[in-house]
Amino acid sequence: MSQNHLPLLASLYVEANESSADGPVASSLMQGFPAEPEHRVTWSNWMSPPFNQWGFRNLARLRPSIDVQANPGTTGVLKEAPLALDELSFVSECGLGISVIDHLVASHTDAFLVMQGDTVLFERYFNGQQRRDRHVMFSVTKSLIGTLGEQLVCEGTLDPALPAVHYVPELLGGAFADASVRQLFDMAVGIEYSEVYDDPNSESSQYGYACGFQPTPPQYAQFESLYQYLPSLRKRGEHGGFFHYVTATTEALAWVMERASGKSCDQLLQGIWSQLGCERDGYFMADPWGRGVAGAGFSATLRDMARFGRLLANEGRQDGRQLLSSEAIACIVDGSDPAIYAANPEFSRWTPGASYRSQWYVFNDHSQALMAGGIHGQYLFIDKPSGVVIVKQSSLPDAVGPFDADSVRMLRAIAGHLSR
Repeated sequence: MSQNHLPLLASLYVEANESSADGPVASSLMQGFPAEPEHRVTWSNWMSPPFNQWGFRNLARLRPSIDVQANPGTTGVLKEAPLALDELSFVSECGLGISVIDHLVASHTDAFLVMQGDTVLFERYFNGQQRRDRHVMFSVTKSLIGTLGEQLVCEGTLDPALPAVHYVPELLGGAFADASVRQLFDMAVGIEYSEVYDDPNSESSQYGYACGFQPTPPQYAQFESLYQYLPSLRKRGEHGGFFHYVTATTEALAWVMERASGKSCDQLLQGIWSQLGCERDGYFMADPWGRGVAGAGFSATLRDMARFGRLLANEGRQDGRQLLSSEAIACIVDGSDPAIYAANPEFSRWTPGASYRSQWYVFNDHSQALMAGGIHGQYLFIDKPSGVVIVKQSSLPDAVGPFDADSVRMLRAIAGHLSR
């Protein structure tokens, strides 16, 4: 956000907190048999306000999905020791002191949880969301995929030095063919691709059509699946030495992982999810060929996302079992060159002091803090030394907006407060 927009941010806080966080819109959506047209959530409008308040937590009712099953009867009990974090304040990008609760309301939060160890310290639900609702996490999904990929590396199943085409010959001639697996992990692929969500002709929108997020316009109907779309992308320049955020790169990484392991990403996650003590199945949205959407398609409850974060905070251990290799987690936590990340002005304004490693944002200026982030305000934040895990599920009107940098500031402020 430019300095010229900072007064607007201050005014947005004032406007947002003059209205109720749980107003009439959420409760009227999809009511009736059928719902009235103005209250009906469909495949075409589920990502747009106000319909996203319902759509983000009911995606499986609108699109095909692939379950990642919890283990019935083994739900892990989380202790509760409520802390009054509502009025904890942080310094906003606009210079004001903003309380946690004011930011949660203003940034269209649907659910928010702060956990330390096995103890829930703060938990709030808004906009009609309930504890058992599963909410789409969008690009937080990338970080799940990156974690699973690093596990394959540690097991010797995946070689990060090999080119993607070694595992997926279908990529020959396209942007990803000669990119190394490590370059896929770290978003360092030279590719002709624009991650602009509000342009219906951008490559990221074409990605959304191919994976089934929205109905496909006739001019892009040639791609029936991500398996068809990914080889069509063209190379631009050389790979490596930069950070270029491209959701399709995660999908290429997932395809490589599928071929290397002989398992789909939902199967890879299943082996972990079923041992976390999760309350509900998670699920991936499926593309038209039944492939899980690895770049943005995972949904889960608030508490179950926190359980996954706790696993990383605990070096991959859960109830005495090593579910993830500690070496895989260490590879992520080490981060990469922050100067490379800082050269991307858009992202470095959002997450100053970070680097990007294995599909995670790693805060090099803060000991061992990891963050996964998704459009419309989804976050998973892990402060490893203190064991603090924070999850934010939201339905912001825009994919990228004025509250994004403040969400990161708030997450770091809470972790800092609990680390003392």
